[in-house]
Amino acid sequence: MPEQPVNKQNNPITKLTIEGFKSLRHVEDLELKNLNILIGSNGAGKSNFVSYFEMVKEIAERRMQTWVDNQGGANRILSFGVKETPELSSRIEFNSDYYEIKLRAVIGDRVLQIIPHSALDTIPIWRIYYCHDTSETAAIKRPCSLHDNAYLRPDGANLVAFLYRMKFENTDAYHKIIETVRLAIPFFDDFDLDPKRLPTDEQQLWLLWRQKGSDYPFIPHQLSDGSLRFIFLATALMQPNPPSTIIIDEPELGLHPYALTLLAALIRSASERVQVIVSTQSVSLVNEFDVEDLIIVERENGETVFKRLNDDDFKSWLEDYTLGELWQKNILGGRPPQ
Repeated sequence: MPEQPVNKQNNPITKLTIEGFKSLRHVEDLELKNLNILIGSNGAGKSNFVSYFEMVKEIAERRMQTWVDNQGGANRILSFGVKETPELSSRIEFNSDYYEIKLRAVIGDRVLQIIPHSALDTIPIWRIYYCHDTSETAAIKRPCSLHDNAYLRPDGANLVAFLYRMKFENTDAYHKIIETVRLAIPFFDDFDLDPKRLPTDEQQLWLLWRQKGSDYPFIPHQLSDGSLRFIFLATALMQPNPPSTIIIDEPELGLHPYALTLLAALIRSASERVQVIVSTQSVSLVNEFDVEDLIIVERENGETVFKRLNDDDFKSWLEDYTLGELWQKNILGGRPPQ
């Protein structure tokens, strides 16, 4: 299921410098590995870090000004407002290239993009995934067009169309996802992927599913929120021909402890194929990783700072405590000041 040219894939971000974006006022040479687990207290800046990637993606897809307007204007994206920070700049380094951004505030609370170093079509692909909304009217629970299947959308709005295409074009990947979902949801059997043709001649799909021992099709509203999120996350992390970088914001919401263990295994496995960046507040999820996987996010003097840890500094601690416990005790940092 290739969604983009091959030369844009398998090109992870190696280093980031960000000046003047929201609380990311001075981020210099932040090293990113294939697996990056961001932990920090509420308000530390994890969401702003994810938002930064949204902005760059919108620039690459030539929707930058619309994104800025939706954020509330230049005053909302420039650190401490346009009066204090009239210009935003950033440098993204990859294995084989780099990309520079410069945005300047202009009259009318808008921004002017200054031509970057690289052509827009050379930026590697990344996808940001959220599954926060599993309400009755959530996009993931509504029907979607069969043809909306080129890539998995951030909120899972086209999850069923994406799975439908995968079932016929990459059967092995589809069945691996089904097998993984069954581990987290033992009664789950398979999806019931049957397009319905509308009077307008458009074909639509609904995320119908069956449980073991029955041919009755259940609707997505008959899955728990945690089950629905796990299906979405498993699909994102196990998708064939993935983007070069996958970014997931707080994937732990509503997941059972065993599902969290499975999710951590999926994250580690995905990081062997692509770069994975995860923002989390889950102690249980942090327990599944190593010190070297963590990026500590803290707020100092109103600014977000990122810190990498040295595994050797915590070896004696880890003889008696889990990594999550060290985070709870504020030994690692990333907790509100005592």
